[in-house]
Amino acid sequence: MSQNDLIFLVDVDNTLIDNDGVREDFRRDIALSFGTAYRDRYWAIQEGLFTSLGYRDYLGAAQQLWLDSAYDMELLSLSAYLLEYPFADRLYPGALDVLETLRKCGPTVILTDGDAIFQPRKIERAGIAKAVDDRILIYVHKEDALDDIKRRYPARHYVLIDDKLRILSAFKAAWGRDVTTIFPRQGAFANDPAALAANPPPDLAISRIGDLLATDLGARLPLQTSMVTT
Repeated sequence: MSQNDLIFLVDVDNTLIDNDGVREDFRRDIALSFGTAYRDRYWAIQEGLFTSLGYRDYLGAAQQLWLDSAYDMELLSLSAYLLEYPFADRLYPGALDVLETLRKCGPTVILTDGDAIFQPRKIERAGIAKAVDDRILIYVHKEDALDDIKRRYPARHYVLIDDKLRILSAFKAAWGRDVTTIFPRQGAFANDPAALAANPPPDLAISRIGDLLATDLGARLPLQTSMVTT
C-alpha cells in the first residue's frame, strides 16, 4: 500500500454524532414503549456489559433483557427500534460538511470504538459511511490498535479528531510529531474536569466540530500544504 502525505482520522460518538443526546432518546423511548422498570433494567444490563466488554453493546443488552423477562414478546421490537434509530438527526451541525472538506485534502477515515454490528449500522444510518467512501476502522479500544491503523492507512502525517482527550494523548505519546490532535469540546467526556486535568492539552481545541469549516488547518500542520477550510 502506498503512503499518503496526510490522512484524517475522525471519531464518531460525540465528535460527529451527539451520542449523549442519542442515549437520552433511548432512555426516554424505552420507558415510553416498555415502562420504566424495563428501561432501568435495560440500562443496568448495558452498563454491566460496558464494564465487561469495553464497549456499549446495545443489542446484547436487548437480548439479555428479553431473556431476563422470561420471553416477553413485546420486547422483540426493541432491537428494531435500536437498529432503525434516525442517527442522521443527531449529527452535529456541519459534521458532514467537515468530512467533505477534509476529503478534499486527504483520505478521511472513520476511527471509532464499538462492536461489529451496532456501530457500523450507526455509521451507515447517519450518512457517515458514504461521506468517507466507506473508509471505516472500528476497534474495541483504538488506542491499542496503533500499529494496525498505520498498517492499513500508512501516511507521513495524521490528523486525529476525537472528543476524548485521553485518546488524543495516547496517540500523541505514541506518534509524536507525526500526528496533529484536534479536540472538539462536545459531550460529557470532553468536559469532564478530571479528564482535562489528567491529560496534556491537544494541538488544537475547538468548541464544536463545525468550527473546522472556518479553520486554516494547513497553518497548524508540519507538512507543506494549503488547507484553508472556508
